[in-house]
Amino acid sequence: MDFHQLRIFSEVYRLRSFTRAAESLHISQPTISEHIKNLEGELTSKLFDRLGRTIIPTAEAELLFPRAQQLLDALNRLHDDLLRSREEISGEIALGASTIPGTYIIPGRVVEFRRLHPKVTFQVLIEDTARILRMILDHELFCGIVGAKIPSDKLTYLPFHRDELLLVGRNDLFPADPQTTSSLVKLPFLLREEGSGTRQIMVEYLAGQGLAVGDLNTIAVLGSTAAVKEAVCQGLGVTILSRLAVTRELADGTLNEIRIKGLKMSRDFYLVYHNQRTLPVHYQIFCQHLQQEWT
Repeated sequence: MDFHQLRIFSEVYRLRSFTRAAESLHISQPTISEHIKNLEGELTSKLFDRLGRTIIPTAEAELLFPRAQQLLDALNRLHDDLLRSREEISGEIALGASTIPGTYIIPGRVVEFRRLHPKVTFQVLIEDTARILRMILDHELFCGIVGAKIPSDKLTYLPFHRDELLLVGRNDLFPADPQTTSSLVKLPFLLREEGSGTRQIMVEYLAGQGLAVGDLNTIAVLGSTAAVKEAVCQGLGVTILSRLAVTRELADGTLNEIRIKGLKMSRDFYLVYHNQRTLPVHYQIFCQHLQQEWT
């Protein structure tokens, strides 16, 4: 016995007609008859007496109908409660985010989301991409926002924001003259640490130009975007960073964008989650909110 059978039985009982029940439920009369027959077989009870074109509920049908209605009403209430829970959601969302989206994108999206759902609170853990993905795989987090994809059959990645990477340097030391990829090896380079999404994307783009990290004149490896940007602003060297991270410095002239002939670097930020876990309702709605701009 299932709810679909009970709904069909209740409609036949209420209308006293297989034909009218079929019209009401927008299914064929033979389908109605088949479901009633299966339900009668499962209950080992006859539910309707057929008298010509008239059907009369049996005593068993009279017993079943009010209880079937109670079950169907409970199912409808559950459906309504679930819809209401989506409108009046509450609870904490613990979100892992790599440095760039965690610093420059997520705060604004959280503000937008809380205008719609003020009972939701957030805990945003900022780590590098590799660490965020490990925490999701270890079930320490439901989901995260990362700037690079590490292949795994247990993870689902959904793009939600397009980012651009720039080669930048202090304006009085490194003019905004276009560079060739071969000339990059002469520049003093500052790098993010291994595991950084920015570094991974940079490595992939340079490899496409026939360059490896080992070919660069690397003078320092630093563990955060803020540290790399500060070192560049102090004149220590050049680096590749997200446009989001240097918007202010480019606008006020502290840093220059150094263009590389034939090389334009971009990446997507991804919403990532474990594909064997069901996200709680408030997480699902926040994830939908993140993707609205992309779609």
